[in-house]
Amino acid sequence: MNQLSTLDTLVFLFYFIVISGYGIWIYRRKKSTSGQASHDYFLAEGSLTWWAIGASLIASNISAEQFIGMSGSGFKIGMAIAVYELMAAATLIIVAVFFMPVYLKNRIYTMPQFLEQRYGKAVATTMALFWLGLYVVVNLTSILYLGALAISSVAGINVFACMIFLAVFAAVITLGGMKVIGYTDVIQVLCLVVGGLVTTWIALDLVAMLGGKSGSIAGASELFVRAGEHFDMVLDRGNPNYMDLPGLTTLIGGMWIVNLNYWGCNQYITQRALGADLKTARKGLLFAAFLKLLMPVIVVLPGIAAFALDKSGALGDSMRVGGELNPDRAYPTLLAMLPAGIKGIAFAALTAAVVASLAGKANSIATIFTLDIYKQHFNKTASEQKQVWVGRLTVMVSIAIAALIAPFLGIDKKGGFAFIQEYTGFVSPGILAMFLLGFFWKKTTHAAAMFATVGGLVLSIVLKFLPGMMDLSFLAPIGFAVDNGTGVYEIPFLDRMFIVFWVVVAGMVLISKTAAVSGEAKRMIVDTGMFRVERSFAIGSAIICALLIAVYAAWW
Repeated sequence: MNQLSTLDTLVFLFYFIVISGYGIWIYRRKKSTSGQASHDYFLAEGSLTWWAIGASLIASNISAEQFIGMSGSGFKIGMAIAVYELMAAATLIIVAVFFMPVYLKNRIYTMPQFLEQRYGKAVATTMALFWLGLYVVVNLTSILYLGALAISSVAGINVFACMIFLAVFAAVITLGGMKVIGYTDVIQVLCLVVGGLVTTWIALDLVAMLGGKSGSIAGASELFVRAGEHFDMVLDRGNPNYMDLPGLTTLIGGMWIVNLNYWGCNQYITQRALGADLKTARKGLLFAAFLKLLMPVIVVLPGIAAFALDKSGALGDSMRVGGELNPDRAYPTLLAMLPAGIKGIAFAALTAAVVASLAGKANSIATIFTLDIYKQHFNKTASEQKQVWVGRLTVMVSIAIAALIAPFLGIDKKGGFAFIQEYTGFVSPGILAMFLLGFFWKKTTHAAAMFATVGGLVLSIVLKFLPGMMDLSFLAPIGFAVDNGTGVYEIPFLDRMFIVFWVVVAGMVLISKTAAVSGEAKRMIVDTGMFRVERSFAIGSAIICALLIAVYAAWW
């Protein structure tokens, strides 16, 4: 069993005191100036700077499923898994240019609010309930449980005790509102980046020792020699991991559905920028895009390093559980090898990632429940103070529910990253179609939106279980089915999302053109002038795109 040294514990306690103290200071300062305003609590309206928005986006996004799950995928698959991070950088630019102007021009504060203004209350309430269930049962539980498992494996503390600690820590930060979350996230991201880079540097140094060298540069060169196949960025159909990352689909297909839905239609993410003006929001999203380019180095490269070390026998049996190889052991194994003091920094980085994600998710749950369920359907005249009180109560209840049910969902067996991607993937194609057509096609009707809500979910479920009902080998020649190794042809997850998205779009267009126009459906305020960007933003975006092209050109 691993255990933190006295020095590691002191380093971690320093991090804990700094975060808690800074959060309390921000909360007291906020309270003295804005009191109990609900928009300040849920959105920190007008008070987050661009760097706080960008940092908060990354802190909320990066959690145990990246540190543990994506490092595990780096061990198993290689750098190709980094497409989730790299494509996110490009997606953030698209969201900044095309999504944020629509939200801010129409004064949208929650995703269900957009749906209500565009399609009516029935669609908005249905999706609010969808999101609440998804956030609590899938996202909050996986973040909490995987985070507890990771911390337990490093510190040697009971998993349930780790869950309680994380839940309480996150709840305390969340109860202070979005401004406290946003500014504490700046420190969280600093811990995350510094701790993550230190772990990567030491992992590469360990790889360098395999060749009788030292230093991270030498380690990177040695890693290319010992695990060169792990740097293929686009997998071919013969690769055993093709089901997870089906070739060009990662660049021109379903990966765009994943990212556009996550970064553009997700309360948990967009909430950070909804309280700012357009210029500040765009700068924050661009800053987040640059930070995203660092994530493969922090979360994927250590997994590949662990693969090379394990291949050489340097890790012994530490990557195996019950005699079987478990890729998700990659990051905890590396953390256990860090020297005293450095281990405390890396441990603080892991905790920062988990707590920031928990706090952000809990705040989004509170925002949707309070503004779109409680205020709309139970107490339309609720005072500002009452809404804040309901939001805080929702935070505590949602985290408590997640802590109670998380151990029974089999998250650790399936893998947290796969767990989240699969279950959010059932609804994301329909949601994205509903938002895009709602933005840019004024004829989209209420009935079409309801079809996207329900029809997208049903079609996703049908395609998921279709291989058990019929032979899909006829789809193999066109690239939409692959042998899963047992002779059964399945549709890869990303291809399934791509198919569902376009079927839903076609259905929405057909319904909107043939069905009677609903009086509830309204047009958003959209004009081409909204999409103009400043010169500095355009230059920053061009640099990101050039870096992405260079990476894929080098390691195609």
